[in-house]
Amino acid sequence: VQLQAFGGGSVQAGGSLRLSCAASGRHVYTYAVGWLRQGPGKDREFVAGVTWRGDTNYSDSVKGRFTISRDNAKSSLYLQMDNLKPEDTGLYYCVANPGVVSVRSRYWGQGTLVTVSS
Repeated sequence: VQLQAFGGGSVQAGGSLRLSCAASGRHVYTYAVGWLRQGPGKDREFVAGVTWRGDTNYSDSVKGRFTISRDNAKSSLYLQMDNLKPEDTGLYYCVANPGVVSVRSRYWGQGTLVTVSS
């Protein structure tokens, strides 16, 4: 499984960004996929995940502001991030896992940097 994330950038607080991830590999459409992030001086943390059936879950810190979606036909994953806050700054990783998405997910893409200024 290979994952490649796109769409990071710099934005002011209150702004929006959309991250995309292209996934390839056998059976990847059956895996749960999602996003993790690592802020400056922080541990990696779960952001959002979606199962192969389309069930979603979010960390409490982003619930109501971020929306995760997947398009199995395009082997793509998206994260719409609205009302961004400075504490959302970090390196965002696209991940895939046969089970639920977590910091112990099996497959990781390279990170894409999101910077939110106040």
